[in-house]
Amino acid sequence: MKRNKNWYNKYMNSEKNIFEDYEKPVAYDANGQPLYAHPPKQQTDLSVSTKTKHDRSVRAFPGISLSDGEYVISSIRRHPIGLFIPIALGVFLVAIIFTVLFNYDLIIKALDIDISTISSSAIVITSVVVIGVVLLALYVNYYVYMNNRMYLTNESVIQQIQNGLFSKSEQIVSLGNIEDASYTQNGIVQQIFDFGSIRLSTEGDETTYRFNYVGEPKEVINTLNVAIEDFKNFRPIDY
Repeated sequence: MKRNKNWYNKYMNSEKNIFEDYEKPVAYDANGQPLYAHPPKQQTDLSVSTKTKHDRSVRAFPGISLSDGEYVISSIRRHPIGLFIPIALGVFLVAIIFTVLFNYDLIIKALDIDISTISSSAIVITSVVVIGVVLLALYVNYYVYMNNRMYLTNESVIQQIQNGLFSKSEQIVSLGNIEDASYTQNGIVQQIFDFGSIRLSTEGDETTYRFNYVGEPKEVINTLNVAIEDFKNFRPIDY
């Protein structure tokens, strides 16, 4: 009985030492922050600050799913310059239609067309319908473009992909699984207007995530890399 008791005490002391070792840092980074071989003891209850940030994010971003204690650090949207070409094309088409309407008589005379065979009301109705179709196409393009978003949270990166008016998907990758985060800016236009593409690659399955037309991509990647480093080193992510 005494032997069993001694073995039990020895076992409990060894378990206690192992648990204490887990809470001790094994090294320190360049900024003097502790690095752990194992995660430090986790708190089961959320802090007031974390809960407040979580509740605020749930209200501000109802379209994404956040776990308990997860909150949005930044919301990344596409740069509006990506809408320049479709908007310019739409304005050009509408301008042509209005030009035809206001110069209807001159065009008829120039083309030597018998005006009696053409109904002016039919021309007006057709023009209005075409303008409506162009404006609808512009709205759909704007809706799809601007609803492609990426969210950085204290736990993951969430990418919402709007493929069409009624087609949407979502990708979620944990900060701990991101192996590399980088950005590219190609050409003088992207340099002048400060937009580009960001790229995330993950460990293991080597999946690559891309998000184009990101405004200020360098600042986005800097924030993301800091969050990844803090998450992997079990430091609080506070922004």
